[in-house]
Amino acid sequence: MYKYLTFFFTLLCSAVFGQKSLSSKGDSLYEAKNFIQAGSCYLQSARQAEFKASATGDYYNAACCYALAGKADSAMTILKLAASSGYKNAAHLVTDSDLNSLHQMPDWRPLLNSVEKTKGFTDDPSKVHLVTTDVKNFWTAYDLAQKDTANRLKIYRQYYVDPGSPGLQDYFAYKVVSMKRFVRGHDKKPKFYAAIRKNTFTVDKQKPQMMASFAKFKEIYAQGKLPDVYFIIGSFSSGGTSTDNGLLIGLDQAVRTADIPVDELSLWEKNNFGKLDYLPNLVAHELIHYNQGGMLGGDTTLLRAVLVEGMADFLGELISSRTANERLHVWAKGHEKQIWADFEKEMYLKRAYNWIANSNQETADKPSDLGYWVGYQICKGYYDNSADKKQAIYDMLNIKDYKAFYEKSGTSKKFGN
Repeated sequence: MYKYLTFFFTLLCSAVFGQKSLSSKGDSLYEAKNFIQAGSCYLQSARQAEFKASATGDYYNAACCYALAGKADSAMTILKLAASSGYKNAAHLVTDSDLNSLHQMPDWRPLLNSVEKTKGFTDDPSKVHLVTTDVKNFWTAYDLAQKDTANRLKIYRQYYVDPGSPGLQDYFAYKVVSMKRFVRGHDKKPKFYAAIRKNTFTVDKQKPQMMASFAKFKEIYAQGKLPDVYFIIGSFSSGGTSTDNGLLIGLDQAVRTADIPVDELSLWEKNNFGKLDYLPNLVAHELIHYNQGGMLGGDTTLLRAVLVEGMADFLGELISSRTANERLHVWAKGHEKQIWADFEKEMYLKRAYNWIANSNQETADKPSDLGYWVGYQICKGYYDNSADKKQAIYDMLNIKDYKAFYEKSGTSKKFGN
């Protein structure tokens, strides 16, 4: 089974695409080894998908189910649909045991070759593409939608989503979910979206800084994969994420300047509306996420979760000169021991929801997402304690024993009571 590498950047045996209820039902049936019915659910979900990328994972998971059910011909046909709709993770395709029965089929090698040719990364920093066409398309659609509000859904789809880049397709599938949700998000913030236009067109000015970070990453991590970067206007649903297609940056969450009105934003949104000049640091953060595939999967502890995010902040700072989450470091001063005491109580439990993506816990007195700061400190401790810095970076991006890594970092002694 397959799941795109997003947010916590983990490979799991579940689907996250298409119609949520059908995909979820498929997940449950898969776990119960009812593969034929699971495959049927995934296929239905793919057919009902609102966005192209939503169908990709469902097709893939359906293929896995039919392969496990002994229906290799059907599995191969469906797997081809996944490939034609954008699936490009050749490494996972080869290692996924669900598909072992297809390896001897005549179509297997041609299919694998076609997927390998569409890899979404390069080894050469000078060949990375920073794509801004979606930004231009958005404002074309925006202006038309303002003049014809009754047909906004159709207009945004016709002029923005349908002609959008592969990165936009992924972003809408995973972070926006539906066109109705997209429009509702804009309806709640009309002054905000009207005001950010000029800032969203300034990405090109910061491209040299972003390219420098890619080159720096390749210097410190020879195995580094350098993907394309897509800049997108969402509905304040994600500042950044990564998929096999590359890095996806939600500009509407990352272009703050003093003249942008924020009175329509919630407390969490105000606190997480990124500064425009920090955009290269956000890109660097997501670049690290894209390269975390060597980390041991299957671990659901809080410790792993904070290491995934904190590492992206720490290494992102190393290659771009600043962390993408500076406000957490400012708040943490003077609170270090209490943060650490709270963290160590839950570090080996499945408690990431208290430390990461916990916007519901944001208050005026305490920020959410403190797991980023904790993970940063652990990675910094490990790096500082290592004589061979390049080896330390390799160790981080390929952690296999999270407890041992934590103990070697020395942060428990530094911050613990």
